[in-house]
Amino acid sequence: MIRLLTTLLAGLFVVLLGGLFWFDRQFEEPEAELVPSVVGTLEAKSVLAVFAHPDDEQLVTGLLLRAKSRDGATTRMITATKGEAGNQTPVVARQEDLGVVRHAEALKSGFALGLDEQEVWDYPDSGVADADYEELVRRLMDRMATWQPDLVVTFWPESGFSNHPDHMRVGRATRDAVYRLRATSPEIAPTIIAYVLAPRQMMSRFGGARGQLVVANQPAPTHAMPGEAGAKIRGWEIHASQRNYVRDVYGMPAWFLHRVNDKEFYYVEVLSN
Repeated sequence: MIRLLTTLLAGLFVVLLGGLFWFDRQFEEPEAELVPSVVGTLEAKSVLAVFAHPDDEQLVTGLLLRAKSRDGATTRMITATKGEAGNQTPVVARQEDLGVVRHAEALKSGFALGLDEQEVWDYPDSGVADADYEELVRRLMDRMATWQPDLVVTFWPESGFSNHPDHMRVGRATRDAVYRLRATSPEIAPTIIAYVLAPRQMMSRFGGARGQLVVANQPAPTHAMPGEAGAKIRGWEIHASQRNYVRDVYGMPAWFLHRVNDKEFYYVEVLSN
């Protein structure tokens, strides 16, 4: 009986281990070039991240942290909205105060990531697509002209990582701002855009209809790099109003998801002079 029980437990362990290995493979992009740092590999000395909501920077924690700590680059970030329309998970404040709370969370997160400068703008959460597009592009061009980043990181405009309209609009406006600045003032314009992408197999298998749209509308990644799982887990503690987001959306705790989904994927566009 003991031998039978031991055999059954060993078999169960093998099955669980195989399942975990299979699950881990859903978060891989084997054809992407694995590098220790996208910023360092591209020899960028100044980075600007442009995203839509507080906590979007969780997608690029590895890029920003390693740009600062490993490569000595200057890092800055613009967050287009204060996230006032988000769902609290858990509830930590009155809903009418959520924009103030998430604004503060964004600043705390940026500090933890070592950002040299950051701005949180006041476009309406879940309403960026309805805002004045030309104004948004002009504001981004102005900040790029002032800060003169070598590399800009943002969403792929056609998929927005999760098909969120705010993400897609911010990605498009950021790309247009880079292109227009290069057309008018190439000597101070960014030379590289890094678009953060979702793992395609994961989105195809577990993302439902939205995941299928994301995969159909994003390119294959050119680069992969470590995602700094520990810092991402810390980030969800900083974003206290969104602490349970991973559990609620993906059905698993953040500590497990980020240990499995341990890389970030990028499509890198190097712009010719």
